[in-house]
Amino acid sequence: MTTREPIWRQIANALKEELAAGLYPPGARLPTEAQLSTRFGVNRHTVRRALAALAEDRLVIARRGSGVFVADAPRADYPISRRVRFQQNVAASGRTPSREVLRIETRRAAPEEATALDLPEHAQVHVFEGISLGDDMPLAHFRSVFPAERFPELPAGLRRHASVTSALRAAGLADYVRISTRVTATLAKGTRAGLMRLPEGAALLRTEAINADPDGRPIEFGISWFSGDRVALTIGPDDLKRQDAP
Repeated sequence: MTTREPIWRQIANALKEELAAGLYPPGARLPTEAQLSTRFGVNRHTVRRALAALAEDRLVIARRGSGVFVADAPRADYPISRRVRFQQNVAASGRTPSREVLRIETRRAAPEEATALDLPEHAQVHVFEGISLGDDMPLAHFRSVFPAERFPELPAGLRRHASVTSALRAAGLADYVRISTRVTATLAKGTRAGLMRLPEGAALLRTEAINADPDGRPIEFGISWFSGDRVALTIGPDDLKRQDAP
């Protein structure tokens, strides 16, 4: 005598097959409980049990008030060290790095930008904004600001080169290091949530960073918003020692 598989398990298995086939990509929202109830001809309690089974297998994530979403791949470790390099960090996590450029422009510095870069009030700065991706999945929304007087040709270099490091090297700066990073938590909202393919209210890690040349002069002020579900910011022992040093 065979035991008939519970209906909720049949639904869970059907959804698993669709996830494996890529019908719902990482970060995508699944149909609502009402829609799944109609599709499978069952009540919401049965659907809820099926979704709970998927969550137990870490295939989906339920967000109160937002719905159920396909879980992302394991978080990519992103080291915060003296030499933070996007291309190298993402490649080291086993993903293929790429960027979507949103804007490259030159304008007056905002007060916090002038302070961070040690510039006169209303000095001209170059702004480079975009989305950092790993395997075509958005990992971070970034905005980097550079002193325009020091790097007059940088916008052209940013358009030509795949990385900030390469563009700065072409502009005459062979090396630079991170001198400060401030990390805070926030939530994805509005345009940023859309750009990063995240639901409203998803967790973000916001970093404010300053990079400097070998003489200690600030050359870049950057703000990035990392997906908390896709990226883990890491700090190595050498960097902890450096921060603890008097």
